[in-house]
Amino acid sequence: MPKLSLRRVLTYLAVTGFSTILFILVLNNIYWHDTNRTLISKELHDVISPSSYRYILNQPDLCEKKRPYLVLMIPVTLREIEARTAIRKTWGHESLTSGVTVLRLFVIGRPVQNDPTLQQQLERESKEYGDIVQMDFVDTYHNLTIKTMMTMNWIAIYCQRARYALKIDADNFLNVPYLVNYLHAKGESLREDYISGSVIRDGHPNRNSHSKWFLSEDIYPDTSYPTYVSGAAYVFSTDLALKISLASRFVQPVPLEDVYVGLCLRELGVKPVYATCFLRLRNLFEVRKMKYDRCTFASRITVNGFKPQELLYIWHDFQNARFTC
Repeated sequence: MPKLSLRRVLTYLAVTGFSTILFILVLNNIYWHDTNRTLISKELHDVISPSSYRYILNQPDLCEKKRPYLVLMIPVTLREIEARTAIRKTWGHESLTSGVTVLRLFVIGRPVQNDPTLQQQLERESKEYGDIVQMDFVDTYHNLTIKTMMTMNWIAIYCQRARYALKIDADNFLNVPYLVNYLHAKGESLREDYISGSVIRDGHPNRNSHSKWFLSEDIYPDTSYPTYVSGAAYVFSTDLALKISLASRFVQPVPLEDVYVGLCLRELGVKPVYATCFLRLRNLFEVRKMKYDRCTFASRITVNGFKPQELLYIWHDFQNARFTC
């Protein structure tokens, strides 16, 4: 009998459903802490399951060809052309690190209203840059959990050979060399069950129905969230992509993608690690916007809250940080 590749097994998983999930759980030695775990209904899981949607654009062989150390997964919408352009010219440029390969991928759904002109533009981008992954779920804020699960599923099927993945929003500044050096310095201890970023340990559901982050008691009855990492940016070992995908079969969807990942991590018994510099006790994944300062930014992995033109403006100056900071 020929040896099955992980990609074939996972493709089979998507087609055959829960019986194969059980097989994969055993295959990967994922054991739940409580044998009374309850599966969510198939109807509910289908909402967030990537198998419910089809690829419009894909890059299935990219990781096989380039064998990346780190893959940057950037959720954007179809209309964010300016953001994609700025990222390609700044921190998403794939020549920023020597000795390791870093890949860039934009993760996209479809707009609420179809726009053939924008879709054609995206297809031209995909052909030119080879960095677009698109599925046919509706790309809205409340569907970010679907987008995140699509990202995890894509890594699990197509990019398990990468050592790490970084999920990062398009409005971030990213110091790629610092991140790569940080991961190298941690060494082999981060090979499995590792996820790091700005860790939130005291989160509570917002019950204000007018809030962007509203979560009703019907959807989430608990009064607090498990520990999770801010969705602005977090880095993780790629083995977690498969495990989070599998854990989603046991976790009711919520429209807050970072909280949802935290719920999946709790099922897996995985604890996020706060990314800090112990000498100065600074947060390396800044979730607040900071006024640009070359040397301050040289000592961070991410800083949140930049428009594309701002990113382009500071990037030219930031290139001098390695000589002056």
